[in-house]
Amino acid sequence: MTYKTALEWIGTQQDKMLADVLSLSNLNSGSANVAGIEQVVDQLSALAASLGATEERIALPPRSEVLDNGQILEKQSGPLLRLTKRPNANRRVLLVGHSDTVYPLDHVFQTCRHLDDNTVNGPGVADMKGGLVVMLTALQALERSPHAENIGWQIVINPDEEIGSFASAPYLDEAARAADVGMIFEPALADGTLAGARKGSGNFTLIARGKAAHAGREHHLGRNAIAALARAMALLDDLNGQHEGVTINLAKLTGGGPNNVVPDFALCRFNIRVPTPEGQSWAEQQLELIIARINAEDGISLELHGGFGRQPKVMDKAHEQLFALLRSCGADLGLPPIEAKATGGCCDGNNLAAAGLANIDTLGVRGGAIHSTEEFLLVDSLSERAKLTALLLMKLASGEASWPERATTVR
Repeated sequence: MTYKTALEWIGTQQDKMLADVLSLSNLNSGSANVAGIEQVVDQLSALAASLGATEERIALPPRSEVLDNGQILEKQSGPLLRLTKRPNANRRVLLVGHSDTVYPLDHVFQTCRHLDDNTVNGPGVADMKGGLVVMLTALQALERSPHAENIGWQIVINPDEEIGSFASAPYLDEAARAADVGMIFEPALADGTLAGARKGSGNFTLIARGKAAHAGREHHLGRNAIAALARAMALLDDLNGQHEGVTINLAKLTGGGPNNVVPDFALCRFNIRVPTPEGQSWAEQQLELIIARINAEDGISLELHGGFGRQPKVMDKAHEQLFALLRSCGADLGLPPIEAKATGGCCDGNNLAAAGLANIDTLGVRGGAIHSTEEFLLVDSLSERAKLTALLLMKLASGEASWPERATTVR
């Protein structure tokens, strides 16, 4: 099979791709900035117009956020963008990206700048506005090829990936179960290394309630919420090292008040990372035991909020098959051998794998220092990575490559 014409076309798009990335990245789209996310979605819609896909903008349900005082606040996310073409095809590909970044409106990091001829520093240039442009350009190349009619595809661009994809998770799950291959455009490392297996992640808030009393006159009548929560936190921290690869990070503690009052409220936020489904089950069981133990104390109440928003992504046979195909595409393009390594980080690739969909989740640009003011994109990776995805798509569409089997569903 020949794919030369479509790949050569991508080479002519390098300058436009960079301009599109800069335009998107100069728009603030922090996860809480609904108006900014809407502007980014408008631009993405315009960039995708030539694809001829059916477009939907989906209003997501509000998400619950536990405040430091224990109150639960409902917050709205921006719109989810879904683009679909040839949904009735026998073979379908799901392409996923996110429109939000970690930089809020009041963050100091708001604009892009060139560090040198091949390096751009800016908010979201790598994570993942560069990846979104790579995705759309690769699809344009596919649609210019004679193989496009053989497959259907759907794009899902969610507005809440950086905060756990809680509101968009059902849409990702639905799309993953209807697809045969998943592609996500998170950034690769600067040297082109991809993420392979990923740990699962759970974010939790533990609230302790006791009984206030005068610390001098009636200390015995009080029930100290801070002390009770501290006992729970010590038990949580002791779990580290008890199950291979499972880590518990106690991240924030708040509560209490004047020195002469027995505190009746305290709150702790923590994260748990797990490498396997078995590790997740173990961690959940230990959480239940700790909460039951502290709740048995007189006058103390613990309540847990949150959960595992990302299931662990394991490198099963289906994922290995897909990575082997990608490596062959890289070799055909003359790229250095494509390597993948396990990571403790997580993304929507965890969600797709949990739904049984084999996926590669770092098909975006080469870059680094993400989630910091040093975030950068290597400019030459724009056309390079678009060619890599386009060739993968065309090999699948032409029948030259075998489609992977379904992944091992985690939960």
